[in-house]
Amino acid sequence: MTQSLGRKLIRVKPAEEAHAHADGADARSLERSLGVFSLAMIGVGATIGTGIFFTMAEAVPKAGPSVILSFLIAAVTAGLTALCYAELSFRIPASGSSYSFAYASLGEFAAFSMAACLLLEYGLAASATAIGWSDYLNNFLVNATGWKVPAALHSPMLVAGANGPEYHPGQFNLPPVILVALCVLLLIKGTAESAAVNTTMVLIKLAILLFFAAIAFSGFDARNLHPFFNPDHSKGLGGMAGVTAAAGTVFFSFIGLDTVATAGAEVRNPRRSVPVAILSALGVVTVFYMLVAVAAVGAQPAAKFQGQEAGLAVILQNVTGKAWPALVLSAGAVISVFSVTLVTIYGQTRILYTISRDGLIPKIFHRVNARTRTPIANTLLVGAGVAVVAGLVDSNFLWDMVSMGTLTAFIVVSIAVPVMRRNDRNKPAPAGFRVPFGPYVVPALSILSCLFIMKDLSTLTFRIFFIWMAAALVVYFVHGVRHSTLNTTLPK
Repeated sequence: MTQSLGRKLIRVKPAEEAHAHADGADARSLERSLGVFSLAMIGVGATIGTGIFFTMAEAVPKAGPSVILSFLIAAVTAGLTALCYAELSFRIPASGSSYSFAYASLGEFAAFSMAACLLLEYGLAASATAIGWSDYLNNFLVNATGWKVPAALHSPMLVAGANGPEYHPGQFNLPPVILVALCVLLLIKGTAESAAVNTTMVLIKLAILLFFAAIAFSGFDARNLHPFFNPDHSKGLGGMAGVTAAAGTVFFSFIGLDTVATAGAEVRNPRRSVPVAILSALGVVTVFYMLVAVAAVGAQPAAKFQGQEAGLAVILQNVTGKAWPALVLSAGAVISVFSVTLVTIYGQTRILYTISRDGLIPKIFHRVNARTRTPIANTLLVGAGVAVVAGLVDSNFLWDMVSMGTLTAFIVVSIAVPVMRRNDRNKPAPAGFRVPFGPYVVPALSILSCLFIMKDLSTLTFRIFFIWMAAALVVYFVHGVRHSTLNTTLPK
């Protein structure tokens, strides 16, 4: 008997099948080459950099010095969700992250919807970080050589103007496109090689941020923290409203937690390594975010952050009155932010790989090269899409959209924990990480925290998000529901 449409929408992919699929040894399988340290560095690499190096210029004008609280709220919310990720990654040690978690608990329709959120999240995050990288590249070139990339090759075509979007034909942001191309070439070469490069870059990044904090604290002025909250209510961003709005802007930077879970099919001993790596990455990220945020707002008045490019480098130059600290920081950012773009493109390709292997999108996305054991066609297509957005669009359009995708993914992951516990209630309790205080308390707090942050995202963000989701659902009903592998693996 043929399945009804309603039954197809709620059919689930058993967790055991997802794990077995990931363990395949055929030519279509990814190679298990990552350990705990490399995996944690992937999480740190995807997280530290975006929220600190780039978005202070957008977040501080919303919250003022209380942006410190914005980072703290985002970190607590991410911490609650990290506990949920840790349990689910133990139960479902496969690629795909929250998509795979949703497929094993909430059903195919919810999983595909989740996939659409992840694709938006990762694609735009990669583009946004590549754009921010080009600002630090320009700062480095100016301080090192006195030359900078010409404005026509360092400016997007679609710009966020004072009165809304502006179109500037003849402009193209070339540096981020070059960065994306380099990331794609490295990812095609192999996962182990990419992880090694990423780890080196992450360690450089942490050293650079410690360097920034040490110098910025030397110029710390407590008067820069007053008034602590943004007093401007004209745009609805006064007081705590500004804090939550800024938390929504910086929240996308915690995408690194999700990235760790996307690598489940390429990790040695994933049931142990993935939960440990997620919690380790969160700890490192939270400490560094709070350290740098306090140092930055203490060293510079909040009003100066508005529209500031390569902000951390500029702060060091203003504090010391010398160019060399800014030169060092910009050089470190140019090197280390490479890892953010690298890891987010990596996460995008692995999500597409998993969705394709489930039959919901075309097969080209899960074809793996027999020599490199990487999805080359998938990586090239993702790189092309990321490069186009990075070259043509102002990053101000991207930050909140990435946060929207991240928050939605975190909500779905939190819902999946009690559902998986309920589905497994008749099975022996697995030996591994479990969310503390039962299956409801932490997931509920995680969901409420995400909704609290989400409520202050802009109307434009919600509008674009719903348009994107509508387009994705057309793809599902036209292609995915008919080509799903569950059409042949489940009884009719």
